[in-house]
Amino acid sequence: MRLIFAILVSILSLFYFLPFAIAFHRKRANTSAIFALNLFLGWSLIGWVVALVWALKEEQVI
Repeated sequence: MRLIFAILVSILSLFYFLPFAIAFHRKRANTSAIFALNLFLGWSLIGWVVALVWALKEEQVI
């Protein structure tokens, strides 16, 4: 039972930090800001979606 709980918590944690993982993989300039948003407001669906959209959005090159 503990193993199932540990696996479930691990999978949910990976899903929770998916926006940060995408930003880190894409080498975004504002990865730390996306992490902070995801950490503090990701528990709400709106904060998680905003972090995900921000991580997936193309960066503007000036």
